[in-house]
Amino acid sequence: MDDPTLSNQRNQSVPSTPSLNVPTTMSDSSFHLENLPYRTMHINRMINSSNNRSPSRTIYSDRFIPSRSGSNFALFDISNSPTSTEGKEDGSGTYNSLLRAALFGPDTPDKKDSLDAPACRNIFRYKTETKRSLHSLSPFGLDDSVPGISHSPVKAPRKVPRSPYKVLDAPALQDDFYLNLVDWSSNNVLAVGLGNCVYLWNACSSKVTKLCDLGIDDSVCSVSWAQRGTHLAVGTSDGEVEIWDASRCQRVRTMEGHRLRVGALAWSSSLLSSGSRDKSILQRDIRAPDDFASKLSGHKSEVCGLKWSYDNRELASGGNDNKLFVWNQHSTQPVLKYCEHNAAVKAIAWSPHLHGLLASGGGTADRCIRFWNTTTNTHLSCMDTGSQVCNLVWSKNVNELVSTHGYSQNQIIVWRYPTMSKLATLTGHTYRVLYLAISPDGQTIVTGAGDETLRFWNVFPSPKSQVITLGLQDI
Repeated sequence: MDDPTLSNQRNQSVPSTPSLNVPTTMSDSSFHLENLPYRTMHINRMINSSNNRSPSRTIYSDRFIPSRSGSNFALFDISNSPTSTEGKEDGSGTYNSLLRAALFGPDTPDKKDSLDAPACRNIFRYKTETKRSLHSLSPFGLDDSVPGISHSPVKAPRKVPRSPYKVLDAPALQDDFYLNLVDWSSNNVLAVGLGNCVYLWNACSSKVTKLCDLGIDDSVCSVSWAQRGTHLAVGTSDGEVEIWDASRCQRVRTMEGHRLRVGALAWSSSLLSSGSRDKSILQRDIRAPDDFASKLSGHKSEVCGLKWSYDNRELASGGNDNKLFVWNQHSTQPVLKYCEHNAAVKAIAWSPHLHGLLASGGGTADRCIRFWNTTTNTHLSCMDTGSQVCNLVWSKNVNELVSTHGYSQNQIIVWRYPTMSKLATLTGHTYRVLYLAISPDGQTIVTGAGDETLRFWNVFPSPKSQVITLGLQDI
């Protein structure tokens, strides 16, 4: 007790009398029988005030007064629920009964009828261990067995800003579904193909550098940064692949082999894969003198999507023949073939969280995002997005992904996997959102469209919440 006055009153000796045992501060004449109901109600309110105790600490009863909630009154057939002299239920008990009936039906038994009698054979207890969670929202007291009531704290959904924090002009950015003209390096430098030139934008300093000019008779069809370092691969409309050292703004080498434009590029350490309108994929080792080491054949139309898995063991390719193929490091024929899409497959993304989890998106006639387990060769799920799927990228920090879309809504959608619930739908581009890249810290994406703008969005949380889980048990 925090009140010293009340404590001193208890410590005063009480004279023994044959009448009622009352404190010295109260005369016998003031304690008449007609006042008993009122005083009984007052005492009950004092005892029941323990129901408002903090749920996180142990409750100790005051000296020789037992704890009502911990005592075993049922052992001697004594009621633990005080009632008023007028026969009315306590207000909180009525509320609990009505709420229980509304949630679980009128025939649900009361808590005290459904719980077994306490194992303790003592009628009184002077200590009560409270097990109620600080975050519990249950209206039924300490009953943790009530179905349908969550005792964990409710996590508010993460808010994604609906507007880009930066917009850059990108004149001559082509409105061509089959090209890949934007990529973000591990050194935080953005490469953009604009017409027949490649420009670099440093995200730290906002400095813009013109890397190369292919000339009036050629144009940039794809750009892709090496996983480490400053090398940038550039695919051209003449079917060549150029390797540039961005730190020195110098071309390292030019590799041939394709007959038509090179619209897709993907790195795997020192191995570079290039996909072309001539339907082939060439595997190139930039350390070797030869232009390419092997040729992969299988697609019946232009190759517009290429992505290596995070362990560099599998290459996924998508084409205008509506096919999605998976190749290993040594195969010249696809080891897995997926034919469920009904339009060109440009959008391809491997999950960094679950080994073998592959996502793919189809064009205007398909509009679906599909998920595959390449380890077991199974189709996991399909989500109809309602519009052309242009790009996909997984978050590096959480189990979420972003898709960009074209006809007819030109939107950007942030999805939570595996529920595929929408966290945010971002709009602003007036043309198809054909280009997508993610920052090295995994928090920011940049999108490009035929409206000749690049827009930067903060869509993912910081890397401190990153949890990498390998294995397919949760797919």
